Amino acid sequence: MAVNQRKSGNKKKNVDEKELNKDKKNSGTNEKNDENISSKIPWRKIFSRFMLSLLMIFAVYWTSKKENLHVFASQKDRLQLTSAEVSCSPAYKKDVSKFKDCVPKHCGRLVTDIVVTPEEAAHLLRVSKKGLAFGGSSGGASILDLHAGALSYDNSFINVYEKIKAHGANKVFTPDDFKVYSNVRNKIQQIISFNFGIPINKLYLTHPTFFSEITPRAAKTKHDEYWHIHVDKETYPSFHYTSLLYLSDYGIDFTGGRFIFVSDGKNMTVEPRAGRVSAFTSGAENPHYVERVSSGTRYALTVSFTCDKKFAIADPTMQKLE
Repeated sequence: MAVNQRKSGNKKKNVDEKELNKDKKNSGTNEKNDENISSKIPWRKIFSRFMLSLLMIFAVYWTSKKENLHVFASQKDRLQLTSAEVSCSPAYKKDVSKFKDCVPKHCGRLVTDIVVTPEEAAHLLRVSKKGLAFGGSSGGASILDLHAGALSYDNSFINVYEKIKAHGANKVFTPDDFKVYSNVRNKIQQIISFNFGIPINKLYLTHPTFFSEITPRAAKTKHDEYWHIHVDKETYPSFHYTSLLYLSDYGIDFTGGRFIFVSDGKNMTVEPRAGRVSAFTSGAENPHYVERVSSGTRYALTVSFTCDKKFAIADPTMQKLE
């Protein structure tokens, strides 16, 4: 019995070995088949098409962004005078019509680089920095108003003239500083009068007129949030004509910070250039915003005009420091 049992065991062992070899052979065949199937899948082609699709999506997005943006005034170009007409908003036209001889021959915007000299722009930049040195917002936007004396200080405002007196530094501003300021204001008033066909004596400087300093620092208060789309006349009802004098250069002194007129078609962009004047009617025909400054420091002077004499303000003088 024992011998027969051993023979039976040897037969079973032989059968098991054959089955095992057969399984190995089948397994090897399956692996080869899997490899053949994997090798037949065009992975490179699939990856290439995927990357191409991503590039096409990006290209469509970038093109759509660019098509909605028109450079109205490039920093690289020195412009004699470029302008664009837009239809006056009904509310603006109704309001400005109350003032005889102050209705523009057309609403719109202008940019010129020949009204203010480089020397005048450089001088006013020094004036703004001298005043701003006595304060400064904790957020990204600071203002200095030489008419009212308002100066950003931390999260609020102080009077720059009182601050200067407290420091016993009455010689911070000079008579020449105020003379240059007044001369530049007069030049800007003249170009607005010329472009919009208004007698110069029908335009009055109004509040607020101020220097601005914008940096990439995060906003701390609503006064730091300069990048929202807005209409000047809705913010300041006395405004009829707004102008800006840029005191630093886009792409050189700072990045971001472009001035953008918003429209249903193409937005029109003004790239700041030291000495450049941009002016426009202040109604809803000219909604606009300033891009966030991403690096450096952007300086400008906002000069505002009204047709309503009761809102007129005088140029600042040395008497502010007496």
